[in-house]
Amino acid sequence: MQSSQNPKFRALLISILFVSVAINAQNSIDAQTFYKHDKYLSSDKMEGRFPGTKGNNNAAAYVKKYFKKYGLKEFNGSYYQSFKLFVKEGINKVKSDTVATQNVIGYIEGSDPNLKNEFIVIGAHYDHWGWGGKGSGSKKKEVIAIHNGADDNASGVSALLCMAEEVSKSGIKLKRSVIFVSFSGEEEGLLGSKYFVNHLPVKKEAVKVMLNMDMVGRLNTEKQIYMGGAGTFPDGIELMKKLGDNSGLNPVIHAGEVGGSDHISFYKAGISVIGFHTGGHPQYHTPDDDIDLINFEGGALVSKYIYNALIAIADYEQDLKFIKQD
Repeated sequence: MQSSQNPKFRALLISILFVSVAINAQNSIDAQTFYKHDKYLSSDKMEGRFPGTKGNNNAAAYVKKYFKKYGLKEFNGSYYQSFKLFVKEGINKVKSDTVATQNVIGYIEGSDPNLKNEFIVIGAHYDHWGWGGKGSGSKKKEVIAIHNGADDNASGVSALLCMAEEVSKSGIKLKRSVIFVSFSGEEEGLLGSKYFVNHLPVKKEAVKVMLNMDMVGRLNTEKQIYMGGAGTFPDGIELMKKLGDNSGLNPVIHAGEVGGSDHISFYKAGISVIGFHTGGHPQYHTPDDDIDLINFEGGALVSKYIYNALIAIADYEQDLKFIKQD
């Protein structure tokens, strides 16, 4: 029998305790809400949410509206973190090679007197390829048509908003503070997340883990949720495995394989990360990535799983230390 004084055994007991709390925490995230957000963000009136366009700004305003509704606090008196990026002139109703766009940011303050000074970031990019065409990242450059990006990445933003609502509605008191952020400029090279990491609203050392959702709306028949970076903080792999119990999902967990979405900006800055997605498909970066292909029940399951991960990590008993992978 292990002694309770053994540090490793004690850490294991603590891990089991907080994981069981997270797993047993019932939440009311539902497919209908996931569908509502995805449908709006991927509608034709958003015109593919290309940075610098009306559709991109309208999508940002939509996210801001719900951040405010759910009681997220502003940094520096605004939910917007504005920045400029360069695009090829002429792409999507863009007359200059420099366009203005914004990350949308809000936070919930933690309840622990000490741990509230540490922050967990959860994010998803809201931009996409607009009308596509020559010079864009479309896989069908010969087709000038709205790239609605229902999976990439209206789905990730839908999950983000579902979780923000659940934290607000449940009244749960998390020990650490949580920053919710929806990035722009991801498709152009992770520009929004790079800007955020270089202009953090809090001290860099205070940011402990970043959870990112990019393409989480096409859960397959095997119910697989893929993730990279689970080994970048202590016991992360064990946590994500345990959270799979009774989740209705089959987590495919990688310690490294951090990937290429916005969380890589944090990983390169020495911040622990997990990137979530439900897999690629032929409609990726084409005008065919539409709402009718989204698995909304699956999106709700994925949102619940990541929500439970967020709760567990925000209340983590162990020090959240960065562990380099890859």
